[in-house]
Amino acid sequence: MYRLRNGVQNYAWGSPDAIPRFLGERPAGTAVAEVWIGTHPLQPSTAVSSDGSSKPLSDITGDLPFMLKLLAADQPLSLQVHPSKSQAEDGFAEEERAGIPLDAPHRVYKDANHKPEMVYALSTFDSLIGFRPTVEILRVLAPLGTPLTQRLVEDLRADPGFAGIVRRVEWLLAQHVTAAEVGEVVGACRAIANLGMDIKRAYATAVEIAAYYPDDIGVILSLMLNRMTLQPGEAAFLGAGIIHSHLKGLCLEVMASSDNVLRAGLTTKHIDALGVVNCLGETGMARIARVSPEFVLADTEVFSPADVEFALAITQVSHADPDGVSVVDAKRSLLICTGGDVEVRCASGERVPLGRGDSLFLGPDDRGCAIVGLGEVAQAFEPTARALHSRLVDVV
Repeated sequence: MYRLRNGVQNYAWGSPDAIPRFLGERPAGTAVAEVWIGTHPLQPSTAVSSDGSSKPLSDITGDLPFMLKLLAADQPLSLQVHPSKSQAEDGFAEEERAGIPLDAPHRVYKDANHKPEMVYALSTFDSLIGFRPTVEILRVLAPLGTPLTQRLVEDLRADPGFAGIVRRVEWLLAQHVTAAEVGEVVGACRAIANLGMDIKRAYATAVEIAAYYPDDIGVILSLMLNRMTLQPGEAAFLGAGIIHSHLKGLCLEVMASSDNVLRAGLTTKHIDALGVVNCLGETGMARIARVSPEFVLADTEVFSPADVEFALAITQVSHADPDGVSVVDAKRSLLICTGGDVEVRCASGERVPLGRGDSLFLGPDDRGCAIVGLGEVAQAFEPTARALHSRLVDVV
């Protein structure tokens, strides 16, 4: 077993206090967006032995196919999609051949991997995820009555369905919609926000986003998307090509080990309009789903989407069980304590205490491990069998 020291990303959309407080640290007043746990080369974790010596985690385990993040959003993230495996391989190879530096502002593919991901809420967590059906988009856009929204309504009525929605996105990204046009739509949203409850939420979301990105095309695109709220303990899966933006809250993200992001809006970074459209087109009518867990033990639930490199187990322990609760048996695992004070004990006799925010790597030699104490531990791991998959429950 190895304790982990993990890198932090200070993106502007992060919260100044959510992650520091979660880790038991004093907020420094700067945005803290993500803590990366894993072996991704852009921000690898350091493994710390019981004697205090340390080395890169990848020296011990090689490159993990999955990674775990602690994410805190205080304002909207960029409106984005992630590529499929084949798109990532092709895009990375093309940018490597072109000699584009990895840190270049217009570099899109940081690695050759896809990036399916699952979000597990630690607080109320709001996101925009996936397109509404055409009929719902029309119901949201039609009452606004601006020239831009009327054009979209007319085009969608003539060209409905997912392919038509993607063509409208392509048109919007190519049109260089003006700040005045975005402002006109936001003004209309404010003026008629008291219509039906679900429509009201779409308008309120656009107004909320415009407070941060008043001139951004993402404000218009948000009206075409589902808003989803996860309560603590709930999870959602996002496959390749699912357009999304996390709005606010604290969560764990478990994903394939990748940092490939294609942005469509709500950002000052490079927007790859063609890449976004190609991702959406390849994905088609992908499912947007909450993940219903399977209970493998009385105190452990496992969120395990099919056909991906990762799963997430949430284990709760109490002093009522002095022998603790066994961790899910896996070759390689990343653990983070999400509440309380616990101890991880292995058959070798090794013991490692964990408080909230502390993280740990378990390798193939760490057998017969159990969690003892009072608290909760999240375990991201590489599944070895697929006899059971979590049920995906459609959002729409």
